[in-house]
Amino acid sequence: MANSGVSTHPITPEDAASVSEFLHEHLDDRVSSAAWKQLILPPWKHVGPNHGFQLVTDDGVVVGAYVAIYSKRDVDGVTIDVCNLAAFCVLEAFRMHSLRLIRALLKQPNFVFTDLSPSGNVVAMNERLGFHRLDTATRLVVNLPHIHGRGLRLTSDPVALDRVLVGRDARVYRDHRDAAAAEHLLVEREGNYGYLMFRRDRRKGLQLFATPLYVGGSSECIESSWGAVRSHLLSSGLVFTLAEHRVLGFARGLGTTLANPRSKMFRGSGIQADQVDYLYSELALVEW
Repeated sequence: MANSGVSTHPITPEDAASVSEFLHEHLDDRVSSAAWKQLILPPWKHVGPNHGFQLVTDDGVVVGAYVAIYSKRDVDGVTIDVCNLAAFCVLEAFRMHSLRLIRALLKQPNFVFTDLSPSGNVVAMNERLGFHRLDTATRLVVNLPHIHGRGLRLTSDPVALDRVLVGRDARVYRDHRDAAAAEHLLVEREGNYGYLMFRRDRRKGLQLFATPLYVGGSSECIESSWGAVRSHLLSSGLVFTLAEHRVLGFARGLGTTLANPRSKMFRGSGIQADQVDYLYSELALVEW
């Protein structure tokens, strides 16, 4: 598919080093090459046809990349193939070729596509390509100190998480426990457990925000212990929680509703907007 000295190729495991270095140099140099490499080669089992697509010049130089993360998801008893569009960067001199990367990904049949961190003009471009916005209504909640009573236990101990989590929660934890941006909290109360996976986010240069990615076990256990959960996050240096209602199911606490929460999008059939989650994605793999 050569065009003006540039060709489009799938990203293979052997390309991980060159593409990760490209992303470090040209997309976000705060993210190390090693961290970008984990995005390309996640710690869970790879189930996709590639790791995205890259633009390469005739002399072998990477000038663009669109990294993708693949997963198989069970939705109402049906297995859905998901392609998460994870990191997109093309050098300015080659921007006219950007659509070749997007088309290479989207022409792959039978996938649901997600884009969970689109930026700038990508949101409008995605809408033209048939993507739909998720409802990302979010309340910015202040994390305050809280003294909880007896009978409540909060821990991030991997041994406890391995011991307590069962079923889907256990699989999700095993797949994500080595994901660089995912942190895990187990809440035990009165014989029940809640499992919260979250990431640390940066706003205005300050990495003070906890963003929940997944709630497992008893959501009521998380909600009834919300004061203690927020206090735990505060003790970890997270002053605020970006409480997205579609993840938590609630958004209580001192704070404010965001007027313009960040967009998240999807495209494909066989899945409804409220069934799209943030697992097996760049949100669990890359700190920025």
